Amino acid sequence: MAEPKGEEPREPEDVWDDLVLDEDFIRSAETAEQSARARMLAARWRDGGPDPQPWRSDEPPAGWFFSKGRRRRWRRR
Repeated sequence: MAEPKGEEPREPEDVWDDLVLDEDFIRSAETAEQSARARMLAARWRDGGPDPQPWRSDEPPAGWFFSKGRRRRWRRR
C-alpha cells in the first residue's frame, strides 16, 4: 500500500516508550542485589570474621620504606 502524502511512516509503539525511570520507580524496586565486594566479604567471613586491627598500628603500611639514604636526601637543601 502506498503511504498518503505528507505523513511519515509510523513505527510500532514499544512497551518501554511510556516508562519513566524516575527516583520513585527506582526506589520502589522490590529486590536489591549486593555489590560484588559485599558478596566477596560475606563468603570470606562465613568461616570466621577478620582479625581485629588497631585503629593506628605502629607498623607503616606495606610498601613504605624508611631508609637512611632517603632521610639524608630529604634533609639536604
